[in-house]
Amino acid sequence: MLLDLLFRLLSRLPLAGLHRLGGWMGWLAYWASPSYARRLRANLANALGREDEAVRRAAIAEAGRQALELPFIWLRPAQEVVAAAVRTEGWELVEQARAEGAGILFITPHLGCFEITAQCIAARIPITVLYRPPRKAALQPLMEAGRARGRLRTAPADVSGVRRLVKTLRSHEAVGMLPDQVPGAGEGVWAPFFGKPAWTMTLAARLAAVKGVRVIYTWAERLPRGAGYVFRLQAPTEPLSGELEADVATINREVERLVLQCPQQYLWGYNRYKQPRKAREDAADAAAPREPQQ
Repeated sequence: MLLDLLFRLLSRLPLAGLHRLGGWMGWLAYWASPSYARRLRANLANALGREDEAVRRAAIAEAGRQALELPFIWLRPAQEVVAAAVRTEGWELVEQARAEGAGILFITPHLGCFEITAQCIAARIPITVLYRPPRKAALQPLMEAGRARGRLRTAPADVSGVRRLVKTLRSHEAVGMLPDQVPGAGEGVWAPFFGKPAWTMTLAARLAAVKGVRVIYTWAERLPRGAGYVFRLQAPTEPLSGELEADVATINREVERLVLQCPQQYLWGYNRYKQPRKAREDAADAAAPREPQQ
């Protein structure tokens, strides 16, 4: 109830105000959690191959802006949210795919304002996005209200949801998903991400392998001082081979290329290199001392 009220109050603020507050909140989170700060610094330095103080400071603030813009994205009228994307680049890729009768798989990493991308697409064509409940249950009704509106539909992150996504693609419609969340045990493979092994979901590669599907990478750059966003759609730079593990690695490389276009707006504080829970439990069991047999 309290979180719902806070979100609704914040949603009344202009985007510039939310981004200003978010920048401060990003620094507060950074100083309040040493483990989060270490992870952000380590992941960013690993990706760039060097320490970059300017990018690090910007990334700290941008992470807070990403969190504080959610009330605007989820609770303001859809037309107002879409209008915040003041420029769109690459929509001709969508028009070409639709003209050829292709299903479209939109792949969007945790870069910039990833929440606005599906709404920008849904303002023009129907899209179904993979839905994973938030960790905080109080956020679920807010997120559902913000995502499932207009021509934006959601599919749960389970077997039934995956079937719905495949059916949608086979019907020559659009599907959207985030490829860089750590999947559960049995749902991923180890693949390089900025030179380190990362447990990576296979679903994006499996959906891309559906016959007649066109892959388009999307992200929305957050402009300074609450000026809005630039919504970008980009074609793959590498073809997919149809071999699952190779395609997972290729998608990771494509995500790396997107991230390096605007590294300060990627969520470096996310624990991208963690093991899935069951794998951690199995490793702990294997390492545990055994009682001698009688």
